[in-house]
Amino acid sequence: MKIRDVVFVILLVLFSGGTYAQLNPNEYVEDKPYLMKNEATGGLNFHTSGWGLQFRRSFNLTGYKKMLFEMDYVSMKHPKEIKSVNQSFDNARSYVYGKLNTFNILRAGTGRQKTLFSKGDRNGIEIRVVYSGGLSLGIMKPVFLNILEPTGTFGEFVVATERYNPEKHYVDNIYGRAPFTEGLDRIFFRPGGYLKFGFNFEYAPFFEDVKALEIGIIADIYPKEIPIMAYTDNKQVFLSFYLTLMYGRKW
Repeated sequence: MKIRDVVFVILLVLFSGGTYAQLNPNEYVEDKPYLMKNEATGGLNFHTSGWGLQFRRSFNLTGYKKMLFEMDYVSMKHPKEIKSVNQSFDNARSYVYGKLNTFNILRAGTGRQKTLFSKGDRNGIEIRVVYSGGLSLGIMKPVFLNILEPTGTFGEFVVATERYNPEKHYVDNIYGRAPFTEGLDRIFFRPGGYLKFGFNFEYAPFFEDVKALEIGIIADIYPKEIPIMAYTDNKQVFLSFYLTLMYGRKW
């Protein structure tokens, strides 16, 4: 057999095999996704001192880097917060003894996201590193309690709603926490900043969807102490580890 005949046979076999692979109806071939430049997600955030909500908007800078804008709203508790109940009354509401103010945080910032490992296929996991920073606005609401006040008759009291005062309110005369609406007209703010660093694991089975788990560390920093509790030290730097479940879309 001549060389040209051998070459012809080899080409015929290769061409026939490729044609069969393309025409085989039982073979699944996944299309390579095109680059989606936009991403928007919302998420539920859990951290070591509370929980909250997150929104993030991202834009591609390159195929592996994104610029992001984000907003978080989270609660922040003091580590010494312990719920108490006045045991002398069956219907008394629980409260946190010594708590001066509730403390929530509204964050707004910008950052970058870089892909470390891309998905091999739709069932894979994309691993990203995320870092951001910006404004951390502390939102504080004074704590109001229901206080037992004697009427002058032995064993009789009336219930009055008052702002918690550690100098005059004690375990014996606190009936319980007041309704949440008490103190809304006395909200005040403490501006500060935050820094965040984390790893994002994106696992959605479809390329246009976003399902991700993000874990990391975040520091909220204020120029002076945040007065959450009486009888103990308060902080001006809040360091938290966080976990966020994120869902959204790409386009």
